[in-house]
Amino acid sequence: MAQARLFPKSLSHLLSAALATASLVLPISGLLSAHAQTAEGWSVCNETSMIVETATGRPNQSTTIIEGWTRIRPGECRVVLPAPLQAEPYYLYARSSKAHRNGTRVWAGDYEFCVDTQGSFSVESAPSCEAMGLEPRKFKPIMIESRNRWKTTLKETQKWTAETARNAGVQRLLNDAGVENTTLDGYIGRRTRGAIAEFLREHDLPSDTDDSQLIDALEQTAIERSRDLGLMICNRANERIWSAIGRRRGEGWESRGWWPIEAGACERVVDASLLATEHYVYAEMEAEAGMKRLAGGNEAFCVSRTKFAILGRTTCEQEHYDQVDFVTTDVPEDGKLVFEIFGRDMEFVEQPESETE
Repeated sequence: MAQARLFPKSLSHLLSAALATASLVLPISGLLSAHAQTAEGWSVCNETSMIVETATGRPNQSTTIIEGWTRIRPGECRVVLPAPLQAEPYYLYARSSKAHRNGTRVWAGDYEFCVDTQGSFSVESAPSCEAMGLEPRKFKPIMIESRNRWKTTLKETQKWTAETARNAGVQRLLNDAGVENTTLDGYIGRRTRGAIAEFLREHDLPSDTDDSQLIDALEQTAIERSRDLGLMICNRANERIWSAIGRRRGEGWESRGWWPIEAGACERVVDASLLATEHYVYAEMEAEAGMKRLAGGNEAFCVSRTKFAILGRTTCEQEHYDQVDFVTTDVPEDGKLVFEIFGRDMEFVEQPESETE
């Protein structure tokens, strides 16, 4: 198939016809569809506006082999497992590229397996992720019904085709990279073409750069840009912490968590430019002698025991949330802030005395 180009003319319609699919709503944060198709093996097609990275699980006698990551551009299909395939459940987990702002998006399910979040890996299903230095992620089961060919399609709530997904992907990356603030509608207009042309000139890329190279260049630019924006929490203690943040959102307030941060590691918990006002941080740590929390908190926000994003901070008890005190940060400069948590900053949580008769 001839390689489609986005610049200087619009994308080819060839992929759109080849990748038409039905859809199945996922219970978490994405859409999936799966059915037989022409490529050899199990293909995953990306009809979202994001670059995605997939991990797969395949049956192997009495165990499951988990492998990752396969990177798939918007509008692209990749064979993630070669034929022959077995008439047994396979598993799929996908996450968005770090280039995209506003946090990682996932396509997931209910079956937990271990993954290496930092790089390529292949591991048999293990009883303990932490013992192997891995992290648990929940996979979606995929029943493959063909020995030679099967296709699963990742979707968003928007009904992109392969062509409009790739266009929307470029639009999203232009926003992420700070090149152009454009609407994600899947259509490349004159203004967007001008932004693409300017980006190519600034990065010494030829005007006939193809779609894949353009997306790759925009992704790297967006990743580099994200390192200089947002709120970074660094764990300088000797044990893993679970962190949460509070901040003003519009006319109200928001708290959000949890981010697990290993000892000596940092996590970007906000990947967009920060307002020039105080933000708020909370952290917990499991120690042998009990639970510790970040000391010195003076601003109350709501938290939940599971992953959460909570609007408001005055009705925690009524909404069945816990209320804890967050520490006030410095005012960010140039849209960025690094907040460090040391072991000495953590204090044991006082347990209520048990009643005696």
